[in-house]
Amino acid sequence: MGIFGWIILGLIAGAIAKAIKPGKQGGGILATLLLGIVGAVLGGWIGSVLFNVGINEFWSLSTWLLAIGGALIVLIIWGLLTRKRA
Repeated sequence: MGIFGWIILGLIAGAIAKAIKPGKQGGGILATLLLGIVGAVLGGWIGSVLFNVGINEFWSLSTWLLAIGGALIVLIIWGLLTRKRA
């Protein structure tokens, strides 16, 4: 998959992760989408290390599940880092 595919996959995975985990994470929609790209990369890395499954094909179910899972992890971490403390 080329860099353009990674970007599109990450943007869509970020939007889906945001829909799955709504709430207030610091940053706007642009930050969420950028975190989705980072999450797609993280999901691909986790999948290749733990499950020996990488993100190779754009239309593969495992590719999308790994990308969305990685985006969820990144969104949760970002939410914890940017949470305002009372």
